[in-house]
Amino acid sequence: MTTQTDALPHPAEFPRIVSLMLNVAHGIDHMFLLIFATAVASIAADFGFSNWTDLMPYGVGAFALFGLAALPAGRFGDVWGRRNMMIVFFIGIGLSALLVATTQNAWQLAAALTLLGAFAAIYHPVGIPMLVQHVSNPGAVIGINGLAGNLGIAVAALVTGFLVKWFGWRTAFVLPGVISIVCGILFAITCPVEAESPSKRKGGKAKVVLTPAMLARAFAVMTVAAAASSLIFNFTTNGNSQLLSEGFRGVVEDPALLGAMLALVYAIASLAQIVVGRLIDSMPFKPLQLWMSVAQIPLLIIAAHTQDWWLFASLLAVMVFVFGSIPFTDAMIVRYVDDRLRSRVAGMRLTVAFGISSLAVWLLGPMVKTIGFTAALWILAAVAAVRSAIVLLLPEEPKEEQTGV
Repeated sequence: MTTQTDALPHPAEFPRIVSLMLNVAHGIDHMFLLIFATAVASIAADFGFSNWTDLMPYGVGAFALFGLAALPAGRFGDVWGRRNMMIVFFIGIGLSALLVATTQNAWQLAAALTLLGAFAAIYHPVGIPMLVQHVSNPGAVIGINGLAGNLGIAVAALVTGFLVKWFGWRTAFVLPGVISIVCGILFAITCPVEAESPSKRKGGKAKVVLTPAMLARAFAVMTVAAAASSLIFNFTTNGNSQLLSEGFRGVVEDPALLGAMLALVYAIASLAQIVVGRLIDSMPFKPLQLWMSVAQIPLLIIAAHTQDWWLFASLLAVMVFVFGSIPFTDAMIVRYVDDRLRSRVAGMRLTVAFGISSLAVWLLGPMVKTIGFTAALWILAAVAAVRSAIVLLLPEEPKEEQTGV
């Protein structure tokens, strides 16, 4: 059993700067995917659309490729090397953001966002396995990494709002793009060259050994549960900016202030990942994941029927549990899968889960335009209920394995 003080939450063989850069990369990954959703109203006006809901479907390509490209990205990570793929991630996503800033119409924007999504797909199957490949407390490490990722969402809400207000939506892509390229250069300089690719290494066995049948069942549950979680995650993170705008109409209408409020929600909710990450290392896995899912159901229903500051409070509660559920899937991969295969398994899982969940981005605008946010949040509550039922199908582990990953 690993306690919270047994190991520092970073890989022993990496310099601290490398571990830091891997966490920064998670923030960059989620930030870039949410810039469009935060700036969509301004972009829609610039491109001649009467409403943001009409432009929103053009962003679906980014999220579709975020899932579909994860499979080849994971394979390249295991076979070619995770360091190499992370350099491609930093530089590629940065250049893609600069390309988005040059677009002149909706279809050019869609193509550039799709390319951005392809590079964004690299991080989860490559960066997270790289970060946890030799740690003894993966839950804690994943929790901190999840905090970094969700702080990227908070930064997207905060910085994009101010950049759009002061400099225009194109700057909201250019500045982060340049920063990502600089980070890629720094990562290439500081990260040691891998002696061999992960697929050729010895060691790195799974923490919990399951029979083939149980492993197949765990993978199926993991994938379907992750798809449900990603649907909720994508709908909320892409829709919350407009949800707050509607809920605070006549109370707060400054987009920069609304962005700051949403950033506060994300920053506070992100802390849940550290707590959950620690709990994953120290208590039974299945019931913890189940109750994190169940709690989302009433909270989404409450959010559907609140306005202004009550909406703010209920949305904060929703996002605490949405973000708090994120570490489970990555922890399951560390728990059940040999490190030599983790990027490929993660890639397969992400391709299915994120491929399905990209529907949330495509449907967000038309759904809200047709049925409104109230009915949409009820649908998300139903998705959370389905996820809870799916988690019940996780295989039971030997008792001696249930208190530590």
